[in-house]
Amino acid sequence: MREFKRTDRVADQLQQELAVLIQREIKDPRLGMVTVSSAKVSRDLGYADVYVTLLGENDPARIKENLAVLKRASGFLRSQVARRIQLRHVPELRFHYDESVVRGHELSALIDEAVASDKRQEGADEASDADVSSQRDGEPQRGDGEPR
Repeated sequence: MREFKRTDRVADQLQQELAVLIQREIKDPRLGMVTVSSAKVSRDLGYADVYVTLLGENDPARIKENLAVLKRASGFLRSQVARRIQLRHVPELRFHYDESVVRGHELSALIDEAVASDKRQEGADEASDADVSSQRDGEPQRGDGEPR
């Protein structure tokens, strides 16, 4: 059995070619810094779902505008891909916004916040434990905290 399916190989090649084409060939000033994060090709190679991220763009209106520009340019991109990749049928391109990167940043920030909160709480607990041990009867103590 093959290690990779044909659709996976086509999707990888399509992702690479589209990344270069979008960056170099589309001259629309409304288009921001677009990164092609992944591509998924249907089993019959009829459609390709292309997932893109926008650098520094989290505004839904801006995202929608960029996707509209890419949708309008999909015919041009498809023809350019056809020249670069040897396929009998080049899949129709459908662009989607990939929220996984933004969601990953949000989750990472939440994790960092939780770790910092735990460290602050741990420091407060150690300080209160030290106060309690210093308030004992004043008996001399061994190194292990037990009275002599």
